[in-house]
This record gives sequence, C-alpha cells and structure tokens, in this order.
Amino acid sequence: MSRRVERIGSLIRTILAEAIQTRLNDPRIPPVTSITRVEVSADLSVARVFVSVLAPEPKQELCLRALCSSAGHLRWLLGRELTLRKTPALDFRLDQSLKRGFETCQLIDRLAQERPGTAEPPDVEDQADAAAQECAPDSAAPQAVEGPVAADSGDIQEDA
Repeated sequence: MSRRVERIGSLIRTILAEAIQTRLNDPRIPPVTSITRVEVSADLSVARVFVSVLAPEPKQELCLRALCSSAGHLRWLLGRELTLRKTPALDFRLDQSLKRGFETCQLIDRLAQERPGTAEPPDVEDQADAAAQECAPDSAAPQAVEGPVAADSGDIQEDA
C-alpha cells in the first residue's frame, strides 16, 4: 500500500469518527462506537471501514446496519472534507479483533488458574528486592581510595 493511500485512509478514519460521534443522531449507534482502522483500495474506489462496538452481539449488528444505511450521507460528508476526484464508497464491517484478544486473555487466565502446581506470579516488589540484593556490593569489593586522583599519568600531583 502506498504512502498516499495510507494517508487518505487515516484522513477518512478521522473524518468518519468525528461524523459518527457528532453528526449522526441514530439511536441504533451506541456512544461507544469507534473506528479501529480503514483500508482503502489502491484505486481509491472503496474504503473498508472496520468498526468496534462495545455492546452485546445483537446491538453490534444493529449498529452495523445503521452505519450501512447512513453510508451515503457519510460519503457525502467525506466528499466535502476531502479533495479527491472521486470519493470512495464506504464498506462498514465489524472488527472482531478486540473481542478475540479479550477472549484469548480470559482463556490464558483460566488455564493458568486450572493448571495444578503453578505458583502465583511473583510480586513486582519481590523482584525488585531480589535484583537489589544481587547488585549490592560485597565486602570483598575494592574500597574507594581517598586523596587526589590522577586522571592522566602525566598529571600526578603531590601534596606538600
């Protein structure tokens, strides 16, 4: 994907996010609706808009239908903001990556609790204390020498 297409995708994401939050008054679109990413075709004819909705599954589908029904109005708003020869058609899709990531974390936590013989992860403070003890100076370590210290062998100064 070219840099120009990526910049246009970023602009579309910003404009649509603002328009969905402030200009659409559709009760089917929950307030916690966000655009996670926008993929624009190389010829700029289609913009695939991935939307994340923090709501139960039926409300997510309802929100997606509401966004698809308002795609023409949102495309018109995009045309006013962007200076392109042709405004891309909008294709809204639900982004399930956040949901899958959350489910994966829950599965890992559940497996860690079910697995016998696994200890709790060590506390961060305990790890810091252990690291501090490892780095503590030994009594056999060389001691600091008091008095004048020469930075170079030719700069030795003697006390009178």
